[in-house]
Amino acid sequence: MNSAAQFTLHIHFHGDLLFFVRPKRADASELVRRLCEKTSIKDAIEACGVPHPEVDLILVEGAPVDFAHQLQRDATIDVFPVPAPAEVFPETRLQRRALSRFIADGHLGKLTRDLRLLGINVAYDPRATDRELVTQSVAKERAILTRDRRLLMHAAVRDGYYPRSQIAAEQTREVVQRFELGAVLAPFTRCLRCNGTLETIPKAEVFDQLEPLTKIYYEAFRRCQECGQIYWGGSHFEKLQRRLAQLTAN
Repeated sequence: MNSAAQFTLHIHFHGDLLFFVRPKRADASELVRRLCEKTSIKDAIEACGVPHPEVDLILVEGAPVDFAHQLQRDATIDVFPVPAPAEVFPETRLQRRALSRFIADGHLGKLTRDLRLLGINVAYDPRATDRELVTQSVAKERAILTRDRRLLMHAAVRDGYYPRSQIAAEQTREVVQRFELGAVLAPFTRCLRCNGTLETIPKAEVFDQLEPLTKIYYEAFRRCQECGQIYWGGSHFEKLQRRLAQLTAN
């Protein structure tokens, strides 16, 4: 191959995008890539290990570009995470913020439960394949939550997030912050089992389904409109309240 056709990219990753950059090096904030053929900037960035849904702003020689931008000559590239600095081309952002519908992969069951506890709409099927996750994400406009960076790099994925922590409570706070969910949190309004919405129901409607002591000591009940699961303020509710306090602590 003719070496004269080669060109060099100096790619600078900002903020916590260094979490993804491969190979891991002390000076990984700048990666040098030498290429021999035209490529999209999306492919160049993802070749460094950074999924495109994690990128909010790309500057080539100081000018903003989108993921389709083609590279074919020497360039200096700056790549910013979500959210990009407010003072840098504020009108040019690649990621949407206030999303409230999600789909989680099979390894994030605890995160799914925590988000549903907060009232967030999260689809979850532990048996779903990557293809099914991508299809549902596109069809239902759900942001994918996953710790599989290859899944987030799928060309059809529009929105997604890779939780940095492996601890569910910390993952939950990350998702709330990333998608600016604070204003839409509605604890105890969604079924933890199936993601359906809960409705308040008279005790008489579920009386025959209750255990003897529950019939005596509890008066307020809610039922999932999808699977029929019944919720009331028993000892399990106190545990959920403690979990909620943990998730929403500053």
